[in-house]
Amino acid sequence: MAEEAKRLAACAAVDRHVQNNQVLGIGSGSTIVHAVHRLAERVKEENLAIVCIPTSFQARQLILQNGLTLSDLDRHPELDVAIDGADEVDSNLNLIKGGGGCLTQEKIVAGYAKCFIVIADYRKKSESLGEQWKKGIPIEVIPMAYVPVTRALTKNFGGAAELRMAVSKAGPVVTDNGNFILDWKFDKVHEWSEVNTAIKMIPGVVETGLFINMAEVVYFGMEDGSVSVREKQPR
Repeated sequence: MAEEAKRLAACAAVDRHVQNNQVLGIGSGSTIVHAVHRLAERVKEENLAIVCIPTSFQARQLILQNGLTLSDLDRHPELDVAIDGADEVDSNLNLIKGGGGCLTQEKIVAGYAKCFIVIADYRKKSESLGEQWKKGIPIEVIPMAYVPVTRALTKNFGGAAELRMAVSKAGPVVTDNGNFILDWKFDKVHEWSEVNTAIKMIPGVVETGLFINMAEVVYFGMEDGSVSVREKQPR
């Protein structure tokens, strides 16, 4: 059921936002697989000229495997649309991302897109962050600094931070950038914009999995086969 919900959200976003002659940012994760499949269908059926910028090794492979045009930010520093998944979305369209370890490149690509679109299934829909996602906020760190960053996080913001360990290798998860990931399990609701800025000021922090005021619209595939849409509210 969740897989079908992911597919519905992905197809709705691709059908509504992708047009000819666009540069697209391609996110990472399981929901993006459905988006790339739908994108490849449309490119073939409608003969669309689309250039794709990946956010990870996985995204790069998806683009190539589906016969899409691969490029990078050197050649296309401004994107029309970026499409990506999320681990959780609150009522203000704040996101937690990075469950798959690709948060830094995902944020870079989303940040240089004119429009950032998020696709997710019903399990990711929350009123406030932490309501559904219990694994904490991913924070990418320089390996030599993971111990002092861990101490600084818990001292300044409470909760607990743990080094993410790999499953199929000995030792920690290593990102596409060669860094480690801390998962910070917060113990209260924060003012996320302020906390995000403060965490990024800690020496050794590369990026956080908090995506604040970035998403324009979120598509949720629902259990009943419908698609629920949350759009950014004008300030």
